[in-house]
Amino acid sequence: MAIAGHPLHAMLVAFPIALTMCVLGADLIYWWTADVFWTRVAGWAAFGAFLMGVIAGVTGTVELLIVPAIRNRSASWTHFILAVMLLSILAANWLLRIGDPEGAVLPWGLLLSLVAAGMTGITGWHGGKLVFDYQIGVRIPGKSRP
Repeated sequence: MAIAGHPLHAMLVAFPIALTMCVLGADLIYWWTADVFWTRVAGWAAFGAFLMGVIAGVTGTVELLIVPAIRNRSASWTHFILAVMLLSILAANWLLRIGDPEGAVLPWGLLLSLVAAGMTGITGWHGGKLVFDYQIGVRIPGKSRP
């Protein structure tokens, strides 16, 4: 799935990655300053990370299912499973904050943010492996894609 040759999944994953790190940053700033503003920032960022993660996940899942070159790589399935696990963590982190954004941060919100940040790194590493090692989503001049 691409627009003008640019893979949608690769374009979309930047948003949940950045927003996941924003949640962690806002939680840490709240822990340091006790300014409740940061709990609202973390809540909205958690919502955005989950929503954009779902959108990026849908495009990635469609590519996984319809493109044999992607589907036939075990690294694709590892990336997919990790991404689904990450989406579950992002959802939990967002839902935890809905009723009581300030009370949700310590300890569970911060813990979920740390786990989500770590899972984002691991999941992204597997996605990068698909791009850099297997050239998935890369257009190479003079070569046609299967």
